[in-house]
Amino acid sequence: MTKPAFQDARADAARRVEAHLANILAGQSGPIAEAMLYAVNGGKCLRGFFVIETARLHGIAGAWPTSAAAAIECLHAYSLVHDDLPCMDDDALRRGQPTVHVKWDETTAVLAGDALQALAFELVVEGGDNPAAQLELSTSLARASGIAGMVGGQALDIAAETATAPLTLDEITALQAGKTGALITWSCLAGPRMAQADLAPLKTYGDALGLAFQIADDILDVEGDAATVGKATGKDANAGKATFVSLLGLDGAKRRASDLVTQAQDALSCYADDADTLREAAQFVIARTH
Repeated sequence: MTKPAFQDARADAARRVEAHLANILAGQSGPIAEAMLYAVNGGKCLRGFFVIETARLHGIAGAWPTSAAAAIECLHAYSLVHDDLPCMDDDALRRGQPTVHVKWDETTAVLAGDALQALAFELVVEGGDNPAAQLELSTSLARASGIAGMVGGQALDIAAETATAPLTLDEITALQAGKTGALITWSCLAGPRMAQADLAPLKTYGDALGLAFQIADDILDVEGDAATVGKATGKDANAGKATFVSLLGLDGAKRRASDLVTQAQDALSCYADDADTLREAAQFVIARTH
């Protein structure tokens, strides 16, 4: 059976990102460089795919989309390496493999994460030829990954673990818009930012998909098999943590995720058939098993 266009495009994005990073780090030796590549490789490369595909949608090709895709995968990998540390979620498995601090040690994990974050901001502008667009791409990545985005969402998530009352649905939605959604939305906006084009359609698309992605993660935590998911499951329920599943119920969470996918796909109407690969990607977000 022929794979859908999306799966081909995602696999191509992963190959391009991994090759680009291997080339950049080829001159480095030692455990930090090894841990950096280990952390980046083997993932879904969904964010990198969104960068490359939205760039293609806006007529941007060449080195810049590949470099920017590598940037967001570095930033995402750094967040996972630090999230897995004993002081955070204390996870021993990631993508079916030992987490970085387990395979090496905590010091290596912290430094590898730091180095991946720094490398992301070097890569995000590499290969571009529009200073205004390069500046916007870099500053927007800083906002999406910092206190107003991913880091802020992670801080809220940690605080919720010891809060006296569970979070409400609105509070969880706001939390996840930062923790998970910010980098997904940034990835979806990379193409129009490179082209200095209208951000609105892909902003709607990215916001809806970011939330659907997190709901799908909550569902996998309940229904998923750890060997397939590639990390421990059932942790949220065991901790008594409020999630989309605990608040909406399993069926309600699935309906909400499906509605968000429809919303995301509808936002692409202005691109007609040229955005079919992104429509497939939206469906993948909630159909995935890991």
